Amino acid sequence: MRKVRPSEPATRLAAPGRNPACRHAKSFTTIAAILVVAVLASGCTSMRAWWHNGCKVGPDYTRPSEPVATTWIDATDPHVKTDRAVDCAWWTVFNDPKLNGLIETAYRQNLDLRTAGTRILEARAQRNIAVGNLFPQSQTALGTYAHAQVSKNLNLPVPPGTLNIWATGFNASWELDFWGRFRRSIEATDADLGASMEGYGETLVLLLSEVATSYVQLRTFEERLQFARNNVALQKGSRQLAEQRFDKGVATELDVRQARSNLAQTEALIPPLEAGRRQAANRLCILLGMPVTDLAGQLGPADVPKAPAEVAVGIPAELLRRRPDIRRAEREVASQSARIGVAEADLYPRFSINGFLGYAANDFKDLFASRSLLGFVVPTFQWNVLNYGRITNNVRAQEARLQTATLQYQQTVLMAGREVEDGLVGFLQAQQQAARLEEGVREAARSVELVVLQFQGGVTDFNRVYTTQSAMVTQQDQLASTRGNIAINLIDVYRSLGGGWQYFVERPPTPAMHGAEEVHPPVGNVERLPTPSAEPQGGSL
Repeated sequence: MRKVRPSEPATRLAAPGRNPACRHAKSFTTIAAILVVAVLASGCTSMRAWWHNGCKVGPDYTRPSEPVATTWIDATDPHVKTDRAVDCAWWTVFNDPKLNGLIETAYRQNLDLRTAGTRILEARAQRNIAVGNLFPQSQTALGTYAHAQVSKNLNLPVPPGTLNIWATGFNASWELDFWGRFRRSIEATDADLGASMEGYGETLVLLLSEVATSYVQLRTFEERLQFARNNVALQKGSRQLAEQRFDKGVATELDVRQARSNLAQTEALIPPLEAGRRQAANRLCILLGMPVTDLAGQLGPADVPKAPAEVAVGIPAELLRRRPDIRRAEREVASQSARIGVAEADLYPRFSINGFLGYAANDFKDLFASRSLLGFVVPTFQWNVLNYGRITNNVRAQEARLQTATLQYQQTVLMAGREVEDGLVGFLQAQQQAARLEEGVREAARSVELVVLQFQGGVTDFNRVYTTQSAMVTQQDQLASTRGNIAINLIDVYRSLGGGWQYFVERPPTPAMHGAEEVHPPVGNVERLPTPSAEPQGGSL
């Protein structure tokens, strides 16, 4: 071996052709290049696709096709407006301040909505974890002391005795994202975060519709109760008239029996209606995030919210932008598409760089001396060549899950269109039914007045009074239920259109209006949570 004289320039030792470290690095680079070409030639992704995808294996995401109708079935109905849908505060079309206050309170306090918000925080943290994998995955600051007794029976070139080692430094391991495994993971967690945000919007849309529906049901039960109590009072007068005429001998016992039976039958309507009213109020309490209590004192009396005669629904294609559940399903497809690349990256070797930089010495006083500096870099690669069967089947499993997510997305789009059509036909037909019932109730009320006068004058028996009053009770109850159904079906239309969440994106909620001031305080403190974006998300990240 050639010896270097002290006077020989140091630069000659660092010449690339003579430095073993340089030669080893070049050898490693050459081997890595050969491996890249070899695995890309035999793997799932071609070299051209790998380069075109930004040095990432796996498919780039493309948005699935959407089975959307071109127009609504009732688009020609004069009560349906297709120029623009009501996106924001649709509940204000009922002109009910109590309902407005309940909506604001539910947005602030509903626990299901807050739970959906915590899922966003979790998804955001998972996304940040995935981003952190782009950097050295393992970084360790360490310090150690070792004391050893050297065996005298070992054939060592040093005298036997004790050995002390002091060491401290920094150790790092970095797996290079050569195949895009970590970047695909970021794509997947980005899409998961978007899906969580859209899930928050979906929960908000459902919450708004459930609050409005429960409130309408509460008011509907109250109106049905009022009709029943009015008829009880009317039938008590008819019973008293039948008893007086029977006492005078101008009416039969059958008249009295029919009057009492009619009254008892109408009074029997009140308990289930009262139970329904209480249950609707109980549902409202849970939606407001407060203990169950009777809301009658807080809300006070009011009519069933009156729905407008027309509804603005836009065109079917706008559902893709408005409905958070459709946007959430689309983000889930994007997430699963990226996970195919994560699984496919396991088919290829992993390139890593491991290194250590620190100090080591036998005596602590020499630990941080310049001569105690210690460092090394170890490039490595790892290839699970014997696991190809399992890895390939994992890729196939991920591809099957992508197909499942795509089909679920398309099914969500189809269901959204059906829900809008169901709400529209219910809204339009309930309006026609209410118009006929209003006419029938007016005629029944006049018939009851006439037949009571005829019975009082002895022109007819009580059987006609019984029949006419029973018919009026049924028609009035149907009318109240139908008025509630008009509002509920309109709420279903707005829910199926995906409206409402935009209101809370564009401006913060206002203080609760009259009728909803006294509410139970929210449980716990949760960070202010984001709401869905106003534009659909898509494309590769």
